[in-house]
Order: sequence, then C-alpha cells, then structure tokens
Amino acid sequence: MDDYVVVRNDEEQYSIWPAGDPLPAGWHAEGVRGPRQECLDHIDRVWTDMRPASSRGA
Repeated sequence: MDDYVVVRNDEEQYSIWPAGDPLPAGWHAEGVRGPRQECLDHIDRVWTDMRPASSRGA
C-alpha cells in the first residue's frame, strides 16, 4: 500500500502527493499522511470552497 501526503498551495487548493517524493514548488504538506483514499477523504472534509483564494475576494 502506497502512502500519500495531503498538500496545499498558496491559493489554498488541495491535492495529494506520493509520500517521500519532493513536493513541487508552491505546495506545502498539510501534516496528513496515509493511504490514498484516506487523504482524499480528508480533503473532502476540509476543502469546502474550491475557488482559488485570489478569486474569493474580501
């Protein structure tokens, strides 16, 4: 079973990334690691507004 990490970029968009692989520029680990589906389930719970941060306005 492969592990993944939940990552988030500066626009507050989420994704998963293979654990142990270097993160792409602009993405930061969120501290959640586990099987693919667990990471995706976490994203479903926390990412409630899918618009990029820059388009949400004040």
